[in-house]
Amino acid sequence: QVQLVESGGGLVQAGDSQRLSCAASGLTFSNYAMAWFRQAPGKEREFVAGISRTGGNTYYTGSVKGRFTISRDNAKNTVYLQMNSLNPEDTAVYYCAASEMIANEVVIDVYGFDYWGQGTQVTVSS
Repeated sequence: QVQLVESGGGLVQAGDSQRLSCAASGLTFSNYAMAWFRQAPGKEREFVAGISRTGGNTYYTGSVKGRFTISRDNAKNTVYLQMNSLNPEDTAVYYCAASEMIANEVVIDVYGFDYWGQGTQVTVSS
């Protein structure tokens, strides 16, 4: 069956960097647009960053633009989220998601994804 397994979360201080990974199995990874979402306590799940099937197209929510970078390695079936200049507002559970696509486009709608990981906690202390 399809599995998305996130890793790399933890406790960091404001200003630090952290890299999240999401390893996919049970699917043809290169057929899927991938994305990272996050959900803070008491808030809705929000889109953070997305990447197209080939990695040629990316998109970020405004609050992370210039600080976060999404990338993928189709040979390793893995998508990454490099997070720099972290601040306490970035504290959340981070989820990766996969959307089967024909077009090489980014998917940003939370309802547009076929599979989700279990999430990894990122906590940024001030």
